[in-house]
Amino acid sequence: MQVLRTADERFADLPDWPYGPHYSEVTDADGTSLRIAYVDEGPRDGQVVLLMHGEPSWSYLYRKIIAALAAKGYRVVAPDLIGFGRSDKPALRTDYTYERHVDWMSQWLAGLDLRDITLFCQDWGGLIGLRLVAAYPERFAGLVIANTGLPTGSGMTAGFKAWLDISQNVPQMPIGGFVSAGSGRDLSPAEIAAYDAPFPDETYKEGARQFPMLVPVTPEHGSVAENLAAWKILEAFEKPVITAFSDGDAVTRGGEAPFQTRIPGAKGQAHVTLKGGHFLQEDCPGDIVAVIDGMIQARA
Repeated sequence: MQVLRTADERFADLPDWPYGPHYSEVTDADGTSLRIAYVDEGPRDGQVVLLMHGEPSWSYLYRKIIAALAAKGYRVVAPDLIGFGRSDKPALRTDYTYERHVDWMSQWLAGLDLRDITLFCQDWGGLIGLRLVAAYPERFAGLVIANTGLPTGSGMTAGFKAWLDISQNVPQMPIGGFVSAGSGRDLSPAEIAAYDAPFPDETYKEGARQFPMLVPVTPEHGSVAENLAAWKILEAFEKPVITAFSDGDAVTRGGEAPFQTRIPGAKGQAHVTLKGGHFLQEDCPGDIVAVIDGMIQARA
């Protein structure tokens, strides 16, 4: 496996991004070593909040949420998925599979030995993050699920179909432009540039290109069986689960319903609908912080 690594200087002087990187090494089944970057802020003995991003963003998406949660005394951990942010980027589209991502992030999570975790997940952060919950349910104390799903081959929304078509046919992927277009507000030029920072040229974007193709929206997709098995575990998950989908996301509209009805821990919870687009972290970071903090305080 050929692996690309974005130069550090690409991440210098990004707006609202004072966080230094931490790194962990994971090993692919073919023997390739891959470096995962993550933010780790707040006191080491604070309750752990795990923030998982999706496609085509990186942990920069959580910059305001990281600061606010760390200020409240939480240990805030926000990894960059392989192919994104400061993490290594395999050079071939065929290097990216759903199961490889779950394996890579499982190694990372177990290696850090994170426990008593409150997870906030969005987009592919949910597709991967909820698989981590299914693999290690004992490590998780609560889940806040936003604008994501755990598909099992039963179709797609019109919004996702449009994104799939665009992502596979645009000659050059304007990563920052996509995040801005998928937010409820217009990002500044500096913010858009920060989302572009991990990708010096198109060769670094193979993961971003491939991710939409990996979502198991048909029975023929890979990972349908694995997601069905994960749902069986989630259907026995009794710790608190809150959905926090936004009101302006055509891609995941209605996706909160399965989580609310199928996961026992979601029963009787104060589910919320937040204001914003697909990337609601850009639109309502304060509201997200309040939901996460409220869940943790309710458990205290």
